[in-house]
Amino acid sequence: MAEYLSPGVYVEEFDSGATPMEGVGTSTAGFVGLAQRGPTSGLPQLVTNYADFGRIYGGHLSANEFGDYRFLSYAVESFFVNGGSRCYVMRVAPPDAKASTGSAAALSFTARNPGLWGDDISISFAPASKAKTQVLEIINDPDGKKYRVKSSVGFNVGDVVAYAEGDKVTYNKVVKSQDNVITFEKDYPDSIVDTNLLPSKVITTCEFTVTVKYDDLVETYENVSFNIEAPNYIEKATAKSDLIIAAYNASGEAPAAAPAAAPAADAKGDDKKDKKSAPAAAPAAGGITAPMDIIGVTSLNLKGGSNGSVASVSAGDFIGEDKGAGKRTGIQAFVDNDVVSIIAAPGVTDPNVQLTLVSHCENLASRFAVLDIPQDAKKVEDVEAHRDIFDSEYAALYHPWLIVYDSLDKKNIAIPPSGAVMGIYARSDNTRGVHKAPANEVVRNCVGLDCQFNKGEQDILNPKGVNLIRSFPGQGIRVWGARTVSSNGLWKYVNVRRLFIYLEESIKANTSWVVFEPNDEALWVRVQRTISVFLTTMWREGSLMGSSPEEAFFVNIGRETMSQDDIDNGRLICVIGIAPVKPAEFVIFRLTQKTSESAE
Repeated sequence: MAEYLSPGVYVEEFDSGATPMEGVGTSTAGFVGLAQRGPTSGLPQLVTNYADFGRIYGGHLSANEFGDYRFLSYAVESFFVNGGSRCYVMRVAPPDAKASTGSAAALSFTARNPGLWGDDISISFAPASKAKTQVLEIINDPDGKKYRVKSSVGFNVGDVVAYAEGDKVTYNKVVKSQDNVITFEKDYPDSIVDTNLLPSKVITTCEFTVTVKYDDLVETYENVSFNIEAPNYIEKATAKSDLIIAAYNASGEAPAAAPAAAPAADAKGDDKKDKKSAPAAAPAAGGITAPMDIIGVTSLNLKGGSNGSVASVSAGDFIGEDKGAGKRTGIQAFVDNDVVSIIAAPGVTDPNVQLTLVSHCENLASRFAVLDIPQDAKKVEDVEAHRDIFDSEYAALYHPWLIVYDSLDKKNIAIPPSGAVMGIYARSDNTRGVHKAPANEVVRNCVGLDCQFNKGEQDILNPKGVNLIRSFPGQGIRVWGARTVSSNGLWKYVNVRRLFIYLEESIKANTSWVVFEPNDEALWVRVQRTISVFLTTMWREGSLMGSSPEEAFFVNIGRETMSQDDIDNGRLICVIGIAPVKPAEFVIFRLTQKTSESAE
């Protein structure tokens, strides 16, 4: 409460009306599948267009090598073509896939993630220096000589430095550096002092620049060192690299990042002199050597990467493991993501994976699964057999597979429909709203269907919750179904379930201000107004049924929704009723003859 200690006029602000609410996103997709490269654990990566996907995860995969697990890239491409604007991707890799490695003396590199792609990584080294200075005075101290320099900025404890006098270069190490006074491991001769305005004698730090190249991606790390105490230590400097993991072993022994079984790197120097003078390992104890001499080469290529065998891939790889925040894999990795609202594992029709995906959506209650049916299910009974596995209001099945042009093999191929369908979800959400059934929409960049289902077959499959994609003369190829795989008639439509997800998540995201407020009548009125204003806007946009807001929804909060025990235990309970719009799935025109009747 404000204090009033002296006479005067006080102006105070307070909230009394409804708090504006903003709807959450509904069209951010999530994908799980095999890719050429990219992280296999941690957080799913954001992709905003197919070019982004290519930079992070690579392009289309070969059917000969990846078989039925190659469809992630095609699905993501189809998602963007059909209207999607953003998605998150989690890569799965075969258990026996290996990362490329390479080493130069005590320095080793490993590709950031497994796959044959790492064999195309090249790394080059060049000498560099982050600081230089001149010695102005030698201070004789009982503990040894100290050197007053013009500037000690950039000289960190543990840094290797070089001093050139004529043709002779000697190396030293910084023991202490403070207030322009530096102590070195070894003493310098008195001749090092140079007070000239343009000095000819300087001490320079010894670092090196690392350049990592992969295709058109180039990462440059300037002035890195082997000084573990320095901020430019090589392992720290390259920690955020998208291409490599670096490790330095000062003992000269084989580092942990470069296993003994890994193939040797293809190291090469610029000339014969480089090769001849390069030491085989780190310097002996007590010696001080420049970083470039420790590295011993000017460039190397990583080798030994492997994509692994598709035969080793199991449902468990897609399901993933929960190793804690930031370390989850497969579908489990999306637990850390609260943005995705629709999710799929394109082309993966293993019931274990699909049921896990459905359970994931049901547990979170904030996203919807789009499922594929096996490509070879071309008979009604085969489709029914797969559909009968599921009963959920948080998932929908689509069939058949789509025929598209494959830029890799230069021919038409069949791909699963889930990517295109999620793109259509996004397109429909953005143009009409999440309340509109994502059906009767054209599938873009689709030249045909893997198999054709007729009306009679759809008469059997549609009531069971199988959404067919059909070709109509003069109207193209369209999604011709909007049902979930739920046996509960209240939730049989995709748009109804997704509308409720949208409303629930929007209300949850915009009412956090209520927590810890006094649970009294004033708060109840504010909450009721806040939610009512939001739902009124939804009704005006056509998302809710009814000729008036009163017919479209109700928001009850107060003594009729809470007991004194609820209030005493800190519970605020608001009951909301919503009348969602449902699609005109069956349009019926009843015609009769109009006969002429003689006028009497």
